[in-house]
Amino acid sequence: MPKHSILLPELVKYISPSNVETMPNTKITDIVLDSRQAHPGALFVALPGISVDGHDYIPDAVKNGAAAIIGTRSSREIPIIATPYFRVRDPRQALAVLSAALYDFPARKLTVIGVTGTDGKTTTANLIYHILQAAKLKVGMITTVNAIIGKKTLDTGFHVTTPEAPDVQRYLAEMVEAGLTHVILETTSHGLAQNRVGECYFDVGVMTNITHEHLDYHGSYEAYQRAKGRLFVQVTATTPKFQDSPQAAIINADDQSHAYLRDLVEDRGLHPITYGLSPQADVRAKKIQHSLSGLKFRIEGKNFRANFKTSLLGEYNVSNCLAAVAATVAGMGINVKAAQAGIEALEGVPGRMQRIDLGQNFQAIVDFAHTPNALRRALQAGRAMTKGRLIAVFGSAGLRDKAKRRLMAEVSASLADFTILTAEDPRTESLNSILAEMAEGARLHGGKEDKNFWRVPNRGDAIRFALSLAQPGDVVLACGKGHEQSMCFGKTEYPWDDRTAMRAALSEYLGIDGPKMPPLPIELPKK
Repeated sequence: MPKHSILLPELVKYISPSNVETMPNTKITDIVLDSRQAHPGALFVALPGISVDGHDYIPDAVKNGAAAIIGTRSSREIPIIATPYFRVRDPRQALAVLSAALYDFPARKLTVIGVTGTDGKTTTANLIYHILQAAKLKVGMITTVNAIIGKKTLDTGFHVTTPEAPDVQRYLAEMVEAGLTHVILETTSHGLAQNRVGECYFDVGVMTNITHEHLDYHGSYEAYQRAKGRLFVQVTATTPKFQDSPQAAIINADDQSHAYLRDLVEDRGLHPITYGLSPQADVRAKKIQHSLSGLKFRIEGKNFRANFKTSLLGEYNVSNCLAAVAATVAGMGINVKAAQAGIEALEGVPGRMQRIDLGQNFQAIVDFAHTPNALRRALQAGRAMTKGRLIAVFGSAGLRDKAKRRLMAEVSASLADFTILTAEDPRTESLNSILAEMAEGARLHGGKEDKNFWRVPNRGDAIRFALSLAQPGDVVLACGKGHEQSMCFGKTEYPWDDRTAMRAALSEYLGIDGPKMPPLPIELPKK
């Protein structure tokens, strides 16, 4: 893409207009958060963090040639430097504004659809993308799996939540330059709370659900709900960009967040569009049929009724389809035939109920489910696929919401025939301690260790063990990693892909050529 640049006084006026006249006309071509990436022409933003404070790396950024510095400390608290320094109260808000300004506020030139929620964000974003493509619109997409800009696909699946503001704005600018008119932007609670999607000027906001997740970061369900709700605050604040600009808030009538979000949106003068299985929903599904090849159902809205089919599995994907139809047909005025074609065109999403078939006589599936609600829905989908047994493999991440550990094990003990507890990014926590907490949850719901649930710390060995239990017609479901490309032990990211691991284990099981099982370290001693 063409290089973007802006003179320092022109950039600084958005956050510190009083300093503009004293600033040198230095050309700013980049905004960085890592001092190692600083270079001549780069603006370095020092973000205070939990374990690392960017202010401590200001000298390194200056040494590497940074043209200017943004921080929260007073100039007396940092080393005396000749490089221009600007103090701000909220560095993340400043980062969002500066990033958008560097790229000439690209979101103002696009129709922006934001998708958030605990579960189903990526699938819903992909469904909307395919519907808009079927409607012949020039559309791009940014999700936690990838960014699609025209014919270019960029991988973002390395333990990534919403990208940081400079990356988001750069992607949006590339879309504008590629001639795109619409973008779907998947937004996490961290991305909303940390202003990574500030200055994105959302026209349409979509909420999938708000369930138990990230309480380690947000502190409470209510705070988590408020963070998610910021998407709709932004939607209601966006002024019309074009003559036919949509403005819509799409919320799940079946979810516990419904009342809170409805009041939030209506208090700001916008009537939400609801979707769900509830007869009271504005966009609702009926006559749901399940099969091994996917789902069939009927969707009814205010001015339309149509039959839909999808190769996606699990009743929860009916909800995702409803969200996509509510956003596009009810919220944006897209023709329902385009919605039908778009939903049917999506064959699947990487790491979401993805079948791995090497000719075995049972189903092997990889899914991203890493919350209690998502695991419940994945297991229910797996149960609907078989008259045999359901075998679940999953873990729970270290340094994350600890309450999930027991909850997920309880869900599996209740719904699966066999449960294998294993590693999922233990980070610097003791993996054995994590598994012990999970095992206690399984026991509380009737689990008997070494009879219907097991602890197998090495994830590769856990998948192998699950396959050894499988009989013809069973379903083996590996959850928690999905599309991700690494697993963290200590502070090191080791290459890992559950789909590769499943293929490797199946190849060994069947005695055929296949990929090698990715190696993982033994548990690191807890310091």
